[in-house]
Amino acid sequence: MGGWVSTVIPLLDLAAQYRELKPEIDAAIARVFESSQFILGTETEAFEEEFAAYCGVDYAIGVNSGTSALHLALLGAGIGPGDEVITVPFTFFATVATIGYTGATPVYVDIDPGTFNIDVKQIEAAITNRTRAILPVHLYGQPADMDPILDIGRRHKLVVIEDVAQAHGAEYHGRRTGGIGDIGCFSFYPTKNLGAAGEGGLVTTNNPEYARTIRSLRSWGEEHRYYPVLKGYNYRLPGIQAAILRVKLGRLEQWTDARRKLAAEYDRLLEDSGVLRPAVIPDVRHVYCLYTVQSSGRDQLQQELDGVGIKTAVHYPVPIHLMPAYTDERYKAGDFPVAEACAHAVLSLPLYPHMSSEQVEQVAHEVHRLSRKTGQETLLSRR
Repeated sequence: MGGWVSTVIPLLDLAAQYRELKPEIDAAIARVFESSQFILGTETEAFEEEFAAYCGVDYAIGVNSGTSALHLALLGAGIGPGDEVITVPFTFFATVATIGYTGATPVYVDIDPGTFNIDVKQIEAAITNRTRAILPVHLYGQPADMDPILDIGRRHKLVVIEDVAQAHGAEYHGRRTGGIGDIGCFSFYPTKNLGAAGEGGLVTTNNPEYARTIRSLRSWGEEHRYYPVLKGYNYRLPGIQAAILRVKLGRLEQWTDARRKLAAEYDRLLEDSGVLRPAVIPDVRHVYCLYTVQSSGRDQLQQELDGVGIKTAVHYPVPIHLMPAYTDERYKAGDFPVAEACAHAVLSLPLYPHMSSEQVEQVAHEVHRLSRKTGQETLLSRR
């Protein structure tokens, strides 16, 4: 084993998170069993209120996954067959899949090479008379450049729906993600900054009509029991997940501060390491759901790091327009050069609130050593 890594450093450590909160989580679960309100119920209602306050919005609607949140947000905004939604090809494919669920068509815009988020300079050229919404993704915890997006949305009468699956608590010019656009969509998948013990999601908005429609759609479109007024879905957030999320929400700011401090250590230690570090944008609070670097020899670096016990991941190895399941005759390889280049270069390093500074130092040391060993060239910034 090379270097000084003597034990495995995981990409994240959910067991450590549970150990910190075990008495509170166990009590929360017991509370749900005592009430026997397993589907929605008072725990879900309380979590919705608390998370709405955290995001600074009027309404929060808990659902059973981040995918469901995106689907219902689009439906709530009136998106349907014949409509177009502008988004990016470099994201988890649920963003695009849900557009298809509504019968609408995704229209791709390339990403900014510094932030991995939608390139706002390319949005207006993608607008047609069928465009109804813009769906920016706050990738890896870095907020998209929302002011220009909102300006375009207002001028063209488009709904702006934020994909906040990786950006709980991120801020853009003093505003929390999920409360900047017309609708925000969160995932509580266990690996997120705020994660459930399974699947979970939530939609945020300040629009009472959107909230009313989405709340109805998540539970079969019912206004009253057995009287649906819309063709809805079984997308309800379980009470146990809401109870656990309430406990974790109380730690989210503390955990976010820890992530940001560790990311700052990485930034310092990885200077001149042969990898390109995440962009730091003024007046923006990156929450580092993932600490993602770029390497010209990504695959070899990942293999070498794994060999010394450092676990990494690639988010994401194939842009959506090049995935077999999402083949689209409108698009071909080379159409989105930045997204395609990033897909070949990105590598997420270990980062989680319970990680030690020593572990960060060990990872950085190995990145330096292995970059020299493999002869990688430093990627030139395209920012």
